[in-house]
Amino acid sequence: MIEDRLKAELAEIACTGLTRRRRVLETPCGRMATVDGKNVLNFASNDYLGLAGNTNIAQALAEGALKWGAGSGASHLVSGHLGAHEQLEKEIAEFTGFPRALTFSTGYLANLAVTPTLAGRGDAVFADKLNHASLIDAMQLAKANGAEVQRYPHNDVAALEKMLAASTAAQKIIVTDAVFSMDGDLAPLPLIFALAERYDAWLVIDDAHGFGILGPHGKGSLGHFNLPASPRILLMGTLGKAAGVGGAFVAGSATAIEYLLQKGRSYIFTTAQPPAIACALTKSLQLIRNGDALRANLMARIGQLRDGLAGLPLKLLPSMTAIQPLIVGDNDATVALSKALWDQGLWVPAIRPPTVPKGTARLRISVSAAHTDADINQLITALKELT
Repeated sequence: MIEDRLKAELAEIACTGLTRRRRVLETPCGRMATVDGKNVLNFASNDYLGLAGNTNIAQALAEGALKWGAGSGASHLVSGHLGAHEQLEKEIAEFTGFPRALTFSTGYLANLAVTPTLAGRGDAVFADKLNHASLIDAMQLAKANGAEVQRYPHNDVAALEKMLAASTAAQKIIVTDAVFSMDGDLAPLPLIFALAERYDAWLVIDDAHGFGILGPHGKGSLGHFNLPASPRILLMGTLGKAAGVGGAFVAGSATAIEYLLQKGRSYIFTTAQPPAIACALTKSLQLIRNGDALRANLMARIGQLRDGLAGLPLKLLPSMTAIQPLIVGDNDATVALSKALWDQGLWVPAIRPPTVPKGTARLRISVSAAHTDADINQLITALKELT
């Protein structure tokens, strides 16, 4: 039978405790979720500022749909680049400090547009081993284009420098997450940027989990580290996490963005997002810019959680971000702990290989500005009882 191999692989996934399941929410994204009639506290989403259910953003979305219609009708370069898209790109560029920005339907598409477009035969890509899957796939596409690919140990700047120094590539591209999505730690961007300057390399930064959260006014990891909007940097940020809507952007120099527009396959050959999404994101940017109180509450809740879990027998990874990983280790034990929390009305997802390395299965606790003192205390109490 044609499906036999697929069935065998699915059975193997099940035997190793790695089957993925979807849950269907019956309520909008928020601190509380209703799933299968059960109300749970949501520590699973990337809605870090609590904007996904914001009524002002929803109103902008509705008004945008009434003005611009439901869809864009084509790719940006055919007939799908509407005024709402143009306005959003200008505002993102101004907000991030770069001359230009391009918007994408997803962060995955944005990442697939950058590295494979820059890197070809005779070039070299240097990527952190814990980069997001989309960056890994982009790296593989660059390799298919003839580029040499090297992966350096996580955040190991010394190893990266040795690779750069030994490389004779015509063009070098360093690729890293700014905030690592499963560990919550930050890349040492000042040190990496200094290496990019020293070895005349591009620096591609995925700021999916820093944009809106870190830096002055939520401008992201570059702002957090007080780094410039350098022409050698291409900054990717997603708009479905802290921004609460969907999509992504790449910001950079006018020349680099024009090059991506002309050559980036996942930009050229994709229908543009509905323009109403751009209207919603324009409102979201305003809320992020003025969201210091939201960010202060988020940081307070992160501190409360970390203080409350101190001394727990499980290892809480060092993270100052909204991503708080609690290492369990064994796949089945991680799933069991996640289920026990679920039974107590707490939704904390179990993350297992291949998303994380073998032996490091974990609970990925996502903290939001929407969470209250009582929410965090409820989670702390439950974890202490269960471990």
